[in-house]
Amino acid sequence: MRTYIGRQQAISVEDFAELALGTPVELWLGVEGETDEERAAREDAARDILADNPNLPDDLVRIAAQVIEENPDLFDVVPLVRPARRRAARKGAAA
Repeated sequence: MRTYIGRQQAISVEDFAELALGTPVELWLGVEGETDEERAAREDAARDILADNPNLPDDLVRIAAQVIEENPDLFDVVPLVRPARRRAARKGAAA
């Protein structure tokens, strides 16, 4: 099944986030290893976007709340059971 947001096909989680934001996620979160100059340029671009669309943070919170409300299973946490160690097998292997 294919999922489209507007005319764009969303293939990955990153696609959904980018389409919801209207910008690449990296603009807001940065990328590993970016230089101080790259970070400053990225932050300047983000400030410009927020100046042009001051309701963006509120819109994003509203979208996130809607997604959580419509998909409560996103936060279903299942504890994982750690397998017991097999000490007898390890002792025999070490000998």
